Amino acid sequence: MKSIASLNVLLVAGSVMLMGCASGVKNPSGVPVTQMNADERGFVAGTGVESQDLVTVTDKMSRSILGIRQIAGAQTSPRVVLEPVINETRFPINKDIFLTRIRTQLNSKAQGKVVFLAREHLAALQKERELKQSGQVTASSDPKVQEFHGADFFLTGKLQGLTTRTKAGTSDYILYSFQLIDARTSDIVWEDAAEIKKQGLEDAAYR
Repeated sequence: MKSIASLNVLLVAGSVMLMGCASGVKNPSGVPVTQMNADERGFVAGTGVESQDLVTVTDKMSRSILGIRQIAGAQTSPRVVLEPVINETRFPINKDIFLTRIRTQLNSKAQGKVVFLAREHLAALQKERELKQSGQVTASSDPKVQEFHGADFFLTGKLQGLTTRTKAGTSDYILYSFQLIDARTSDIVWEDAAEIKKQGLEDAAYR
């Protein structure tokens, strides 16, 4: 009877241990997942573009854009179209996330000083306009006078990098540059940059 009771205790203990292991997310080393702020440097990092770099760079660019005469002194809010960012670094990252964060920062904190045009949705907007003009759907205003706004400026950027590898490790320098271009004259009315250099013993994989 004692052996049976002991066996039951072991089975119950084993079940509890299995249930405990199944709950919670753990990384391969057994360290629990740590929630961090986007501007913090974590223990999983490489010499390339990290979230804290994204936050630092886009915050600087957003403040810089708001300070130029064409934006700060404009009678009406300038309209801006985002153009794809060029990535010339060795890291296969989602490069356009930089402009996305600059846009959201300005839209949420600039109180309408800049207006961004949703050109990526132009086909859907055109279809909706045609439906209103044909009378298939109602419009709150006369659809015949509705027009899509043209851009005053184009906002774009470029990521460029230099890499050095030796037996001592890897070093990466990345230049983040952005431009605001006048859509009528092609003049570069604003340009700013940030540069970040990192060194490490091991390289990291980026997606």
